[in-house]
Amino acid sequence: MAVLTVDNISKSYGNVRALSNITFSVEESELFGLVGPDGAGKSSLFNILTTLMLPTSGTATILGKNLFSDYKEIRSHIGYLPGTFSLYPDLSVEENLTFFATMYKTGIRENMSLIAPIWRQIAPFRSRPAGKLSGGMKQKLALCCALIHKPKILFLDEPTTGVDPVSRREFWDLLKNIKQYGVTVVVSTPYMDEATRCDRIALVQEGKIITLNSPTGIVKEFKGTLYSLKTTATFSLLQLLEKFSVPCSFYPFGEYMHIVFYGDAENKVKKKKKFLDQHQHPYYQLEKIEPAIEDCFIELVKGII
Repeated sequence: MAVLTVDNISKSYGNVRALSNITFSVEESELFGLVGPDGAGKSSLFNILTTLMLPTSGTATILGKNLFSDYKEIRSHIGYLPGTFSLYPDLSVEENLTFFATMYKTGIRENMSLIAPIWRQIAPFRSRPAGKLSGGMKQKLALCCALIHKPKILFLDEPTTGVDPVSRREFWDLLKNIKQYGVTVVVSTPYMDEATRCDRIALVQEGKIITLNSPTGIVKEFKGTLYSLKTTATFSLLQLLEKFSVPCSFYPFGEYMHIVFYGDAENKVKKKKKFLDQHQHPYYQLEKIEPAIEDCFIELVKGII
């Protein structure tokens, strides 16, 4: 059963089109991700879905209620963690949590079962001002405050941006635990590696959804055969590949160069090795690898440019 439906939502700021005909649905207890770079339109969409902003066009429903005419009722059933730290920095950890519980006319003890795994991590700092917490602890406190009223749907806008790798992993483990309580989670992230933690993801670029599927499904849709090339001279290799006559696409990927061959990949790889040897270009290894979500995103974006 879909608890969130979005139908052709568009948003413009003057002549700038931030969102263009966004359409998708989210099922109950699903962990759904919106994945894309900064400026893709994720925050604009979240502001609309959390009743903070009206779209230019389109409709949406949450729990069967119209997002725009029933916004007051909807607000009591959603939790929202915005992209910027929005708690009171001068209040302590416990005072912030108590404040948000009071706003929703509930108490901390009544909903402790839902927030207990998170609270156990921040309880040692209960008397510390929220503004003096680390980035990871701030986000965990914000998550507690967003969950204190047991929302049906939780919206998280880039919750791990600026958070260290260990805290990022812990945060996603917490989201997985939240699902067990029947909470539907909609999260945005610019980190492609986090996409695999979601049940389904929508890859977003320039205000449009370019594909929507499970992470495994998106990888299966990858067109071409991917190879990884390690070299000591990435820039000269980029210049050299421009002269390679066999159709392929290529792009830097950390310390490696990723090359996508289409059609008869095995024969083209042999030509590639011969080409590199003829030009005496130094490289360590050229091996076939499985594509990651980031590879899929790059190929899909190339297809729409």
